[in-house]
Amino acid sequence: MELRPAWILLGLAGVAALAWYAARDPSADSGPAAERRDAAIRANAEAASDAGVLYRWRDAHGVLQITDTPPKGRKYERVERDAPPAIEVHGERE
Repeated sequence: MELRPAWILLGLAGVAALAWYAARDPSADSGPAAERRDAAIRANAEAASDAGVLYRWRDAHGVLQITDTPPKGRKYERVERDAPPAIEVHGERE
């Protein structure tokens, strides 16, 4: 019967360790692993911000082009790939 208090203390220590691990601040980590994680988060954010954009422009012959990369040396318009939630009506025409 003397083992029972020892097992209870060991269980409580394990629960306390798990609670500490779950409550810690992951942004407080430092070192190369944290730098790699932060760089990956930034790269994903940049890729996500450009993922929904198309570029509309006219070539030298006046033909409308729509591409996923902006043209060099030409005027272009950024167009979101996802449709807006409501219809937008503008009076100007090109």
